[in-house]
Amino acid sequence: MSKTKLGLLATASALVMSMGIAKADIVIATVGPMTGPYAAFGEQMTKGAQKAVEDLNAAGGVLGETVVLEIGDDACDPKQAVAVANQLVSKNVALVAGHFCSGSSIPASEVYFEEGILQISPASTNPQLTERDMDNVFRVCGRDDQQGEVAGKYLAENYGDKRIAIVHDKQAYSKGLADETKKNLNAAGITEVVYEAITPNEKDYSALVTKLKSENIDILYYGGYHTELGLIVRQMRSQGMDTAVMSGDALNSLEYWAITGDAGSGTLFTNGPKLEDDPRNAELVKYYEGQGYVPEGYTLYTYGAVQAWAQAVAKAGTVDSEAVSEALKSGDSFDTVLGSIAFDAKGDVAAPGYVIYKWEGGAYDYVN
Repeated sequence: MSKTKLGLLATASALVMSMGIAKADIVIATVGPMTGPYAAFGEQMTKGAQKAVEDLNAAGGVLGETVVLEIGDDACDPKQAVAVANQLVSKNVALVAGHFCSGSSIPASEVYFEEGILQISPASTNPQLTERDMDNVFRVCGRDDQQGEVAGKYLAENYGDKRIAIVHDKQAYSKGLADETKKNLNAAGITEVVYEAITPNEKDYSALVTKLKSENIDILYYGGYHTELGLIVRQMRSQGMDTAVMSGDALNSLEYWAITGDAGSGTLFTNGPKLEDDPRNAELVKYYEGQGYVPEGYTLYTYGAVQAWAQAVAKAGTVDSEAVSEALKSGDSFDTVLGSIAFDAKGDVAAPGYVIYKWEGGAYDYVN
């Protein structure tokens, strides 16, 4: 890790004068798609980070200093992600709880590595994020090779004698998830009928729907985000297709149902356990509900990323990223909203495995 910023990270980004006394703040950031088609996930991350910082400061801050939160918008665009990362360097952030899309996290991580900034993603699942020997990169979510194994085995066991299509939207997360699912399906001796790529952010997917219909596809596995899949599902149903649908963790937003309505009934997806259902998080969930907000998806994962960092800082006695990284990888457990978690040498978390959910009646729940 570059040490050019370590001295800066050990201090605050600004001096705030209060009652004649200089007080140093510790600046952290969360970065994700605050605008664009995936902004629902940016909202989840913002809500989680804001509450985590509020709770840290209410408990006395970190190392006796106030924590200040910066919000960065990468719109899930790789170039914008790098630009935001460079902006955060100039603000001397001690932690980036982000990014969301793997296609943003991976290029931004190059900046953070060079500048000695700790990165803990709550949501980026592409394996390559933690496979590049960067000692400052972590995540509190699972990986697509884990998620793809669950999805591939489910398809093999439940649709092994059916006609299966695998589609993705070419983005790092999407293709990685589709390919991991395909790999595990093929390992079970089953070959998909269709393997296809689409362009994200389109409005008309009739060409794909026509192909799926002509191939008599029984189930579509989609590697990608809820916005595109929602449109595909609506267009399939409008063509009279009852093709089953399965996808990954990017369907953990109520916005999916807002797009599909009843057409989304029965949609399956893989995701980690619902942290909002954990009794240990009841008070936190009650807070959000009191604000009229459902803490779904990556809200609490982002909260947990900030928690883990704060506990590692306390252990290290400094916000120096190299020392905090060593604390995170010490083998010690950290008590977070995800439960008691620990990180391996790569920066991956020993988190609960993926489970399967189904959308019904405007909500999703575990498949029994």
